[in-house]
Amino acid sequence: MPKPHDHDPAQIDSEALLLIVVGAHPRAEMTDRPVAYRLRDRITAWLISKFPEDDPPLTPMVVTDLWYLNDNALRRCPSISVGGPGVNAFSAYLGDKLPSAFVVDDRLMVQMDLDLAELIACCWGVDGPATADAVEAFVNRYLDDFLEAAMRTHTA
Repeated sequence: MPKPHDHDPAQIDSEALLLIVVGAHPRAEMTDRPVAYRLRDRITAWLISKFPEDDPPLTPMVVTDLWYLNDNALRRCPSISVGGPGVNAFSAYLGDKLPSAFVVDDRLMVQMDLDLAELIACCWGVDGPATADAVEAFVNRYLDDFLEAAMRTHTA
């Protein structure tokens, strides 16, 4: 069975994507992209556990903030921004638009609408390890509900 991220790029359906957005900044490439790939792999495992016999209806994909912000079709996808506003333009954009869901003062933040009316989350910290901790907090506290809501929205 093909994994969600193993699809032929020529066959990408933007309506079936779940995006993990990282900055196109050298520091983001070094610290945030590996965290984003681990998040993608966790999402993939979750999807495969829910759809063991079929291709999952959503495909997680890591993309840069520049591509995301400049493509209208991508901005309609459920999205998780990884990395702080200094290295990720999408996180900077979301800074005053999403409520804080989880905060460790002066260290890290997870921002998202806990009602999941908007399927957008933002995970970042003061440095690479803190961003990794923010993503881990998102995974442990909110990922299941976020993915369930994304599945409902996608199949509606």
